[in-house]
Amino acid sequence: MSAADEQLLALGRYLIASGYHYTVVTPATHEFNNARAGSRRAQDLRDVFGWSRPFERAIVGDELFEQMHRAEVLLPHGQIWRSALRWSSLSGLLFAHSAYPTEADDSVFFGPDTYRFASLIEAYLQSSDKTVQRAVDIGCGSGAGAVLVARGRPEAQVLGVDINPKALRLTAVNAKLAETPNVVSRQSNLLNDVEGEFDLIVANPPYMLDAQERAYRHGGGELGSGLSFQIVESALQRLASGGTLLLYTGIAIVNGHDGFLQALRERLNNERCTWHYREIDPDVFGEELLKPAYADVERIAAVALTLVREG
Repeated sequence: MSAADEQLLALGRYLIASGYHYTVVTPATHEFNNARAGSRRAQDLRDVFGWSRPFERAIVGDELFEQMHRAEVLLPHGQIWRSALRWSSLSGLLFAHSAYPTEADDSVFFGPDTYRFASLIEAYLQSSDKTVQRAVDIGCGSGAGAVLVARGRPEAQVLGVDINPKALRLTAVNAKLAETPNVVSRQSNLLNDVEGEFDLIVANPPYMLDAQERAYRHGGGELGSGLSFQIVESALQRLASGGTLLLYTGIAIVNGHDGFLQALRERLNNERCTWHYREIDPDVFGEELLKPAYADVERIAAVALTLVREG
């Protein structure tokens, strides 16, 4: 790890020791909270590292301020400062990810979807007795999926792959903070730059239609489902016999019709696999429906696909 990463790791350990806890919310809820009277500037560490509010140096103190500087996460904000990262709580762990608002193309996403994705992974690991020797989190972002798999299957080698170098940096830091040494982060476009088969593939890809086509947010294809379908294709080629894909994604529903589910049925009809598909949440990110790209969409649903490759 670089010197800056070591300082970032120390910052995470400090926050854990101080009892810090923050639950991340949707961008719309975040904006609403920060617009409230008295919320324009940080008053404590949750405001600084959770709500991404600008702060005066005295709020964090000189020692923590210098540590943020050494970790390269200190940003000027007029005459005061902001943190370039947030820290959010999940399953007793703490994860570093991009500060609000996540506007840059290389932003590292962590949000309410991450909690639902985590629940999918944890439920699978608790209910399955399958041996996992090799696993991968495709588009790992903060590394939450990879870390949870590694914690649940400490005997497994777990890869966190992403095209975003910032995501790989934070995955490495978050994995070390979680004390999961069996996580390795590696740059790869889907699974194109890594070899071999996997007993478990997990993925929580971007699924929005983003006008700026920012990598952390834009799913492409038919109403944002393009990347999700590519992950299914990759999994069909790279799952070991008996291996499992856990895919969490969002699907635009048009006139009651789920186009992604229809495409899956057509694609998987002749494949040697079993699969289960369900809606986890029928209505997420409703504010997106105001955008022109979603003019014909009635809702966006969070869905989970569990696919097992037969021997």
